[in-house]
Amino acid sequence: MNGQAVQLRQGKTLVLEAGDPRVLARRFAPLGEIAAIDLDAAMGKGSNAPVIKELLTLARCRVGGGIRDVTTARAWLDAGARKVILGTAATVDVVSQLPRDRVIAALDARDGEVVVEGWTKSTGRGVLERIKELKAYVGGFLVTFVEIEGTLSGLNAARVAPIVAAAGLNCRVTAAGGVRSASEVGALDAIGADAQVGMAIYQGLMDIADAYAACLRSDRPDGLWPTVIVDELGTALGLAYSDLESLRAAVHEQRGVYFSRSRSGLWRKGETSGAAQSLVAIDADCDRDALRFTVRQEGAGFCHLNSRTCWDHFAASSFGDGLGGLERRLRSSISAGDDKSYTARLLREPGLLGKKLTEEAAELTAASSHDHVAAEAADVMYFTMVRMLQAGVSLSEVAAELDRRALRVQRRGGDAKPESGGG
Repeated sequence: MNGQAVQLRQGKTLVLEAGDPRVLARRFAPLGEIAAIDLDAAMGKGSNAPVIKELLTLARCRVGGGIRDVTTARAWLDAGARKVILGTAATVDVVSQLPRDRVIAALDARDGEVVVEGWTKSTGRGVLERIKELKAYVGGFLVTFVEIEGTLSGLNAARVAPIVAAAGLNCRVTAAGGVRSASEVGALDAIGADAQVGMAIYQGLMDIADAYAACLRSDRPDGLWPTVIVDELGTALGLAYSDLESLRAAVHEQRGVYFSRSRSGLWRKGETSGAAQSLVAIDADCDRDALRFTVRQEGAGFCHLNSRTCWDHFAASSFGDGLGGLERRLRSSISAGDDKSYTARLLREPGLLGKKLTEEAAELTAASSHDHVAAEAADVMYFTMVRMLQAGVSLSEVAAELDRRALRVQRRGGDAKPESGGG
Protein backbone atom coordinates (compact mmCIF):
# COMPACT_ATOMS: atom_id res chain seq x y z
CA MET A 1 0.00 0.00 0.00
CA ASN A 2 1.47 3.35 -1.12
CA GLY A 3 4.69 1.54 -2.01
CA GLN A 4 5.17 0.11 1.49
CA ALA A 5 4.68 -3.36 2.93
CA VAL A 6 1.75 -3.19 5.34
CA GLN A 7 -0.36 -5.49 7.46
CA LEU A 8 -4.10 -5.02 7.72
CA ARG A 9 -6.39 -6.63 10.25
CA GLN A 10 -9.37 -8.30 8.57
CA GLY A 11 -8.60 -6.40 5.39
CA LYS A 12 -9.53 -3.00 6.87
CA THR A 13 -7.52 -1.68 9.79
CA LEU A 14 -3.88 -0.76 9.18
CA VAL A 15 -2.00 -2.52 11.98
CA LEU A 16 1.58 -1.85 11.00
CA GLU A 17 3.90 -0.71 8.23
CA ALA A 18 6.67 -3.22 7.61
CA GLY A 19 8.82 -0.90 5.50
CA ASP A 20 10.41 -1.25 2.08
CA PRO A 21 9.05 -4.38 0.38
CA ARG A 22 12.33 -4.77 -1.53
CA VAL A 23 14.20 -5.33 1.71
CA LEU A 24 11.66 -7.93 2.78
CA ALA A 25 11.78 -9.62 -0.63
CA ARG A 26 15.54 -10.07 -0.36
CA ARG A 27 15.14 -11.43 3.16
CA PHE A 28 12.44 -13.93 2.23
CA ALA A 29 13.72 -14.84 -1.26
CA PRO A 30 15.66 -18.02 -0.38
CA LEU A 31 12.66 -19.74 1.22
CA GLY A 32 10.05 -19.89 -1.53
CA GLU A 33 7.32 -17.85 -3.14
CA ILE A 34 6.35 -14.44 -1.76
CA ALA A 35 2.78 -13.22 -2.02
CA ALA A 36 2.93 -9.68 -3.40
CA ILE A 37 -0.58 -8.24 -3.08
CA ASP A 38 -1.34 -4.79 -4.50
CA LEU A 39 -3.83 -3.52 -1.92
CA ASP A 40 -4.26 -0.15 -3.64
CA ALA A 41 -5.21 -1.85 -6.91
CA ALA A 42 -7.53 -4.24 -5.06
CA MET A 43 -9.33 -1.29 -3.48
CA GLY A 44 -9.39 0.77 -6.68
CA LYS A 45 -7.21 3.46 -5.12
CA GLY A 46 -4.12 3.28 -7.30
CA SER A 47 -1.37 0.88 -8.27
CA ASN A 48 1.91 -0.44 -6.91
CA ALA A 49 2.82 -2.14 -10.20
CA PRO A 50 6.29 -0.53 -10.54
CA VAL A 51 7.29 -1.74 -7.07
CA ILE A 52 5.93 -5.24 -7.63
CA LYS A 53 7.78 -5.50 -10.94
CA GLU A 54 10.97 -4.80 -9.01
CA LEU A 55 10.08 -7.53 -6.54
CA LEU A 56 9.79 -9.99 -9.44
CA THR A 57 13.50 -9.47 -10.14
CA LEU A 58 14.42 -10.09 -6.51
CA ALA A 59 12.39 -13.16 -5.56
CA ARG A 60 9.94 -15.79 -6.70
CA CYS A 61 6.59 -14.03 -6.38
CA ARG A 62 2.93 -14.80 -6.76
CA VAL A 63 1.04 -11.59 -7.56
CA GLY A 64 -2.50 -10.58 -6.62
CA GLY A 65 -4.67 -7.53 -6.06
CA GLY A 66 -6.70 -5.81 -8.73
CA ILE A 67 -6.38 -8.61 -11.28
CA ARG A 68 -9.86 -8.65 -12.75
CA ASP A 69 -9.41 -9.79 -16.34
CA VAL A 70 -7.41 -12.12 -18.57
CA THR A 71 -5.30 -9.32 -20.05
CA THR A 72 -4.04 -8.13 -16.66
CA ALA A 73 -3.38 -11.67 -15.50
CA ARG A 74 -1.36 -12.45 -18.62
CA ALA A 75 0.59 -9.23 -18.26
CA TRP A 76 1.71 -10.21 -14.76
CA LEU A 77 2.64 -13.72 -15.88
CA ASP A 78 4.65 -12.23 -18.74
CA ALA A 79 6.35 -9.87 -16.27
CA GLY A 80 7.68 -12.87 -14.33
CA ALA A 81 5.05 -13.68 -11.71
CA ARG A 82 5.26 -17.37 -10.86
CA LYS A 83 1.51 -17.36 -10.29
CA VAL A 84 -1.36 -14.87 -10.30
CA ILE A 85 -3.99 -14.73 -7.58
CA LEU A 86 -7.54 -13.94 -8.71
CA GLY A 87 -10.39 -13.17 -6.35
CA THR A 88 -13.83 -12.30 -7.67
CA ALA A 89 -12.42 -12.56 -11.19
CA ALA A 90 -11.77 -16.27 -10.64
CA THR A 91 -14.60 -17.42 -12.86
CA VAL A 92 -14.44 -20.39 -15.16
CA ASP A 93 -14.61 -18.06 -18.16
CA VAL A 94 -11.53 -16.14 -17.04
CA VAL A 95 -9.30 -18.83 -15.52
CA SER A 96 -9.91 -21.26 -18.39
CA GLN A 97 -8.01 -18.82 -20.63
CA LEU A 98 -4.91 -18.90 -18.42
CA PRO A 99 -2.25 -21.60 -17.79
CA ARG A 100 -3.81 -23.74 -15.07
CA ASP A 101 -0.66 -24.40 -13.05
CA ARG A 102 0.00 -20.68 -12.68
CA VAL A 103 -3.40 -19.57 -11.41
CA ILE A 104 -4.51 -19.39 -7.78
CA ALA A 105 -8.14 -18.72 -6.92
CA ALA A 106 -8.54 -16.66 -3.76
CA LEU A 107 -11.49 -17.62 -1.60
CA ASP A 108 -12.19 -15.38 1.38
CA ALA A 109 -14.30 -17.29 3.88
CA ARG A 110 -16.21 -16.38 6.98
CA ASP A 111 -17.42 -19.43 8.91
CA GLY A 112 -17.05 -21.56 5.75
CA GLU A 113 -18.99 -19.18 3.49
CA VAL A 114 -17.33 -17.16 0.71
CA VAL A 115 -17.53 -13.38 1.18
CA VAL A 116 -16.70 -10.59 -1.28
CA GLU A 117 -16.52 -6.79 -1.54
CA GLY A 118 -13.95 -6.30 1.16
CA TRP A 119 -15.33 -9.24 3.13
CA THR A 120 -18.59 -7.33 3.75
CA LYS A 121 -20.97 -9.22 1.48
CA SER A 122 -21.93 -12.86 1.78
CA THR A 123 -22.29 -14.85 -1.44
CA GLY A 124 -24.33 -17.67 0.02
CA ARG A 125 -21.76 -20.07 -1.47
CA GLY A 126 -19.61 -22.43 0.55
CA VAL A 127 -15.84 -22.72 0.14
CA LEU A 128 -16.04 -26.41 -0.76
CA GLU A 129 -18.69 -25.66 -3.37
CA ARG A 130 -16.49 -23.03 -5.05
CA ILE A 131 -13.51 -25.38 -4.98
CA LYS A 132 -15.52 -28.05 -6.75
CA GLU A 133 -16.43 -25.55 -9.48
CA LEU A 134 -12.90 -24.26 -10.07
CA LYS A 135 -10.39 -27.01 -9.29
CA ALA A 136 -10.28 -28.29 -12.86
CA TYR A 137 -9.17 -24.84 -14.03
CA VAL A 138 -6.70 -23.61 -11.39
CA GLY A 139 -3.51 -24.91 -9.85
CA GLY A 140 -4.26 -23.82 -6.33
CA PHE A 141 -6.47 -22.02 -3.85
CA LEU A 142 -5.69 -19.27 -1.37
CA VAL A 143 -8.23 -19.62 1.41
CA THR A 144 -8.31 -16.78 3.92
CA PHE A 145 -10.16 -17.28 7.18
CA VAL A 146 -11.56 -13.79 7.46
CA GLU A 147 -12.76 -13.96 11.05
CA ILE A 148 -9.22 -14.56 12.33
CA GLU A 149 -7.11 -12.85 9.64
CA GLY A 150 -4.59 -10.49 11.20
CA THR A 151 -5.55 -11.49 14.73
CA LEU A 152 -2.72 -13.91 15.56
CA SER A 153 -5.26 -16.19 17.19
CA GLY A 154 -3.81 -19.32 15.57
CA LEU A 155 -5.01 -21.57 12.77
CA ASN A 156 -5.81 -25.21 13.50
CA ALA A 157 -4.86 -27.54 10.64
CA ALA A 158 -8.09 -29.45 11.24
CA ARG A 159 -10.01 -26.50 9.79
CA VAL A 160 -7.97 -26.72 6.61
CA ALA A 161 -7.96 -30.52 6.14
CA PRO A 162 -11.44 -30.72 4.48
CA ILE A 163 -10.41 -27.97 2.08
CA VAL A 164 -7.24 -29.85 1.11
CA ALA A 165 -9.28 -33.00 0.55
CA ALA A 166 -11.77 -31.12 -1.63
CA ALA A 167 -9.04 -29.51 -3.72
CA GLY A 168 -7.38 -32.86 -4.45
CA LEU A 169 -3.79 -33.75 -5.26
CA ASN A 170 -3.46 -31.41 -8.24
CA CYS A 171 -4.47 -28.20 -6.44
CA ARG A 172 -2.22 -26.91 -3.68
CA VAL A 173 -4.06 -25.09 -0.92
CA THR A 174 -2.54 -22.04 0.77
CA ALA A 175 -4.14 -21.14 4.09
CA ALA A 176 -4.08 -17.61 5.49
CA GLY A 177 -5.43 -15.97 8.58
CA GLY A 178 -4.30 -16.12 12.18
CA VAL A 179 -1.18 -18.26 11.69
CA ARG A 180 1.12 -17.38 14.59
CA SER A 181 3.64 -20.19 15.16
CA ALA A 182 6.13 -22.35 13.31
CA SER A 183 4.40 -25.49 14.59
CA GLU A 184 1.18 -24.40 12.84
CA VAL A 185 3.10 -24.01 9.57
CA GLY A 186 4.49 -27.53 10.02
CA ALA A 187 1.06 -28.96 10.83
CA LEU A 188 -0.40 -27.38 7.69
CA ASP A 189 2.44 -28.75 5.56
CA ALA A 190 1.85 -32.22 7.03
CA ILE A 191 -1.71 -32.25 5.65
CA GLY A 192 -0.58 -30.92 2.27
CA ALA A 193 -1.20 -27.18 2.66
CA ASP A 194 1.02 -24.11 2.60
CA ALA A 195 0.76 -21.24 5.07
CA GLN A 196 0.70 -17.60 4.05
CA VAL A 197 2.14 -15.66 6.96
CA GLY A 198 2.58 -11.94 7.54
CA MET A 199 1.74 -10.50 10.94
CA ALA A 200 3.55 -13.15 13.00
CA ILE A 201 6.78 -12.54 11.07
CA TYR A 202 6.59 -8.74 11.14
CA GLN A 203 5.92 -8.70 14.88
CA GLY A 204 8.78 -11.09 15.58
CA LEU A 205 6.61 -13.91 16.86
CA MET A 206 7.75 -16.36 14.19
CA ASP A 207 11.25 -16.99 12.90
CA ILE A 208 11.08 -17.75 9.17
CA ALA A 209 13.84 -20.36 9.45
CA ASP A 210 11.96 -22.10 12.27
CA ALA A 211 8.79 -22.10 10.16
CA TYR A 212 10.70 -23.70 7.27
CA ALA A 213 12.31 -26.26 9.55
CA ALA A 214 8.92 -27.20 11.01
CA CYS A 215 8.07 -28.73 7.61
CA LEU A 216 11.19 -30.92 7.58
CA ARG A 217 11.88 -34.37 8.98
CA SER A 218 14.91 -36.63 9.18
CA ASP A 219 15.40 -40.36 8.95
CA ARG A 220 18.89 -40.12 10.48
CA PRO A 221 19.62 -41.03 14.12
CA ASP A 222 21.33 -37.64 14.57
CA GLY A 223 18.34 -35.77 13.12
CA LEU A 224 20.44 -33.95 10.52
CA TRP A 225 19.23 -33.02 7.04
CA PRO A 226 21.57 -34.03 4.19
CA THR A 227 22.18 -30.87 2.17
CA VAL A 228 23.22 -30.89 -1.48
CA ILE A 229 25.01 -27.69 -2.46
CA VAL A 230 24.70 -26.52 -6.07
CA ASP A 231 25.75 -23.37 -7.89
CA GLU A 232 23.42 -21.05 -9.79
CA LEU A 233 23.66 -23.25 -12.89
CA GLY A 234 22.63 -26.35 -10.94
CA THR A 235 26.08 -27.97 -10.83
CA ALA A 236 26.56 -30.02 -7.66
CA LEU A 237 29.44 -28.68 -5.58
CA GLY A 238 29.28 -31.09 -2.69
CA LEU A 239 27.33 -32.57 0.20
CA ALA A 240 26.97 -31.18 3.72
CA TYR A 241 24.51 -31.47 6.62
CA SER A 242 22.16 -29.01 8.25
CA ASP A 243 20.40 -28.74 11.58
CA LEU A 244 18.06 -26.10 12.96
CA GLU A 245 20.85 -23.87 14.24
CA SER A 246 22.76 -23.92 10.93
CA LEU A 247 19.55 -23.38 8.95
CA ARG A 248 18.75 -20.32 11.08
CA ALA A 249 22.24 -18.94 10.50
CA ALA A 250 22.10 -19.61 6.75
CA VAL A 251 18.72 -17.90 6.38
CA HIS A 252 19.51 -14.87 8.53
CA GLU A 253 23.05 -14.37 7.25
CA GLN A 254 22.10 -15.37 3.68
CA ARG A 255 25.26 -17.39 3.21
CA GLY A 256 26.32 -21.01 3.13
CA VAL A 257 26.26 -22.19 6.75
CA TYR A 258 26.16 -25.89 7.64
CA PHE A 259 26.46 -28.24 10.61
CA SER A 260 30.00 -29.49 11.10
CA ARG A 261 29.97 -33.12 12.17
CA SER A 262 33.69 -32.98 12.95
CA ARG A 263 33.45 -29.87 15.12
CA SER A 264 29.85 -30.40 16.30
CA GLY A 265 28.98 -26.81 15.56
CA LEU A 266 28.41 -24.28 12.82
CA TRP A 267 30.54 -24.31 9.69
CA ARG A 268 30.40 -20.98 7.85
CA LYS A 269 31.78 -21.84 4.45
CA GLY A 270 34.67 -19.60 3.47
CA GLU A 271 35.19 -18.07 6.92
CA THR A 272 38.85 -19.13 6.88
CA SER A 273 39.43 -20.13 3.24
CA GLY A 274 37.83 -17.12 1.57
CA ALA A 275 35.68 -19.44 -0.58
CA ALA A 276 32.46 -17.94 0.78
CA GLN A 277 28.96 -18.65 -0.46
CA SER A 278 26.04 -16.26 -0.92
CA LEU A 279 22.74 -18.06 -0.38
CA VAL A 280 20.36 -17.89 -3.34
CA ALA A 281 17.69 -20.46 -2.49
CA ILE A 282 16.82 -23.33 -0.17
CA ASP A 283 14.58 -26.12 -1.42
CA ALA A 284 13.33 -29.20 0.39
CA ASP A 285 13.01 -32.45 -1.53
CA CYS A 286 9.71 -34.25 -2.07
CA ASP A 287 10.02 -36.21 1.20
CA ARG A 288 11.06 -33.16 3.25
CA ASP A 289 14.10 -35.04 4.57
CA ALA A 290 16.85 -33.47 2.44
CA LEU A 291 17.73 -29.93 1.38
CA ARG A 292 19.26 -28.28 -1.65
CA PHE A 293 21.19 -25.05 -1.15
CA THR A 294 21.67 -22.97 -4.29
CA VAL A 295 24.64 -20.69 -3.71
CA ARG A 296 26.86 -18.17 -5.43
CA GLN A 297 30.29 -19.69 -4.86
CA GLU A 298 33.33 -17.46 -4.45
CA GLY A 299 37.01 -18.32 -4.37
CA ALA A 300 38.55 -21.58 -5.50
CA GLY A 301 35.39 -23.56 -4.83
CA PHE A 302 33.55 -25.69 -2.30
CA CYS A 303 35.93 -28.61 -1.78
CA HIS A 304 38.54 -28.57 1.00
CA LEU A 305 41.02 -29.80 -1.64
CA ASN A 306 40.83 -26.33 -3.18
CA SER A 307 38.72 -27.35 -6.17
CA ARG A 308 35.33 -26.10 -7.25
CA THR A 309 33.46 -29.35 -6.53
CA CYS A 310 34.13 -32.40 -4.37
CA TRP A 311 34.39 -34.50 -7.54
CA ASP A 312 36.95 -32.43 -9.45
CA HIS A 313 39.98 -34.34 -8.17
CA PHE A 314 38.74 -37.39 -10.09
CA ALA A 315 38.54 -35.41 -13.33
CA ALA A 316 41.29 -34.51 -15.77
CA SER A 317 40.51 -30.81 -15.39
CA SER A 318 39.46 -28.67 -12.45
CA PHE A 319 37.14 -26.71 -14.71
CA GLY A 320 34.85 -28.82 -16.88
CA ASP A 321 31.13 -28.11 -16.58
CA GLY A 322 30.71 -26.97 -20.19
CA LEU A 323 29.60 -23.35 -20.32
CA GLY A 324 30.19 -22.86 -16.61
CA GLY A 325 33.75 -24.10 -17.02
CA LEU A 326 34.29 -21.82 -20.02
CA GLU A 327 33.11 -18.82 -18.03
CA ARG A 328 35.51 -19.62 -15.18
CA ARG A 329 38.45 -20.15 -17.56
CA LEU A 330 37.81 -16.83 -19.24
CA ARG A 331 37.47 -15.03 -15.90
CA SER A 332 40.68 -16.67 -14.70
CA SER A 333 42.54 -15.63 -17.84
CA ILE A 334 41.30 -12.04 -17.61
CA SER A 335 42.00 -11.67 -13.90
CA ALA A 336 45.51 -13.13 -14.39
CA GLY A 337 46.23 -10.37 -16.91
CA ASP A 338 47.26 -12.75 -19.67
CA ASP A 339 47.83 -10.14 -22.40
CA LYS A 340 48.98 -12.78 -24.89
CA SER A 341 45.71 -14.71 -24.91
CA TYR A 342 43.24 -14.44 -27.77
CA THR A 343 40.59 -13.39 -25.28
CA ALA A 344 42.74 -10.40 -24.27
CA ARG A 345 43.15 -9.47 -27.93
CA LEU A 346 39.38 -9.57 -28.45
CA LEU A 347 38.91 -7.23 -25.52
CA ARG A 348 41.78 -4.97 -26.59
CA GLU A 349 41.17 -4.46 -30.31
CA PRO A 350 38.11 -2.30 -31.10
CA GLY A 351 35.62 -3.97 -33.44
CA LEU A 352 37.30 -7.38 -33.55
CA LEU A 353 34.87 -9.08 -31.17
CA GLY A 354 31.82 -7.77 -33.03
CA LYS A 355 33.20 -8.94 -36.36
CA LYS A 356 33.99 -12.40 -35.02
CA LEU A 357 30.53 -12.76 -33.50
CA THR A 358 28.91 -11.90 -36.83
CA GLU A 359 31.29 -14.18 -38.72
CA GLU A 360 30.79 -17.18 -36.44
CA ALA A 361 27.01 -16.74 -36.39
CA ALA A 362 27.00 -16.85 -40.18
CA GLU A 363 29.16 -19.98 -40.17
CA LEU A 364 26.80 -21.65 -37.69
CA THR A 365 23.87 -20.82 -39.96
CA ALA A 366 25.66 -22.34 -42.94
CA ALA A 367 26.86 -25.47 -41.15
CA SER A 368 25.16 -28.66 -42.30
CA SER A 369 26.64 -31.72 -40.61
CA HIS A 370 26.04 -32.67 -36.99
CA ASP A 371 29.68 -32.24 -35.95
CA HIS A 372 30.07 -29.01 -37.90
CA VAL A 373 27.03 -27.46 -36.20
CA ALA A 374 28.38 -28.47 -32.77
CA ALA A 375 31.79 -26.93 -33.52
CA GLU A 376 30.38 -23.68 -34.87
CA ALA A 377 27.94 -23.40 -31.98
CA ALA A 378 30.88 -23.75 -29.58
CA ASP A 379 32.63 -20.89 -31.40
CA VAL A 380 29.55 -18.68 -31.13
CA MET A 381 29.24 -19.47 -27.42
CA TYR A 382 32.88 -18.61 -26.81
CA PHE A 383 32.64 -15.21 -28.47
CA THR A 384 29.28 -14.58 -26.79
CA MET A 385 30.82 -15.33 -23.42
CA VAL A 386 33.66 -12.91 -24.05
CA ARG A 387 31.12 -10.21 -24.92
CA MET A 388 29.20 -11.00 -21.74
CA LEU A 389 32.31 -10.72 -19.56
CA GLN A 390 33.25 -7.52 -21.32
CA ALA A 391 29.93 -6.05 -20.16
CA GLY A 392 30.12 -7.61 -16.69
CA VAL A 393 27.29 -10.08 -17.39
CA SER A 394 27.48 -13.54 -15.82
CA LEU A 395 26.17 -16.80 -17.21
CA SER A 396 23.82 -17.09 -14.24
CA GLU A 397 22.26 -13.72 -15.18
CA VAL A 398 21.63 -14.96 -18.70
CA ALA A 399 20.15 -18.17 -17.30
CA ALA A 400 17.88 -16.10 -15.04
CA GLU A 401 16.73 -14.04 -18.02
CA LEU A 402 15.89 -17.24 -19.92
CA ASP A 403 13.96 -18.48 -16.90
CA ARG A 404 11.98 -15.23 -16.81
CA ARG A 405 11.20 -15.53 -20.52
CA ALA A 406 10.00 -19.09 -19.99
CA LEU A 407 7.33 -17.68 -17.67
CA ARG A 408 5.75 -15.63 -20.46
CA VAL A 409 2.40 -16.83 -21.71
CA GLN A 410 2.14 -14.46 -24.67
CA ARG A 411 4.75 -15.20 -27.30
CA ARG A 412 6.26 -12.80 -29.78
CA GLY A 413 5.99 -13.45 -33.49
CA GLY A 414 9.75 -13.62 -33.87
CA ASP A 415 9.95 -12.30 -37.44
CA ALA A 416 13.37 -11.21 -38.63
CA LYS A 417 14.10 -7.51 -38.42
CA PRO A 418 14.44 -5.65 -41.74
CA GLU A 419 18.05 -5.48 -42.87
CA SER A 420 19.60 -2.05 -42.51
CA GLY A 421 21.88 -0.45 -45.03
CA GLY A 422 21.51 -0.72 -48.77
CA GLY A 423 22.98 1.01 -51.75
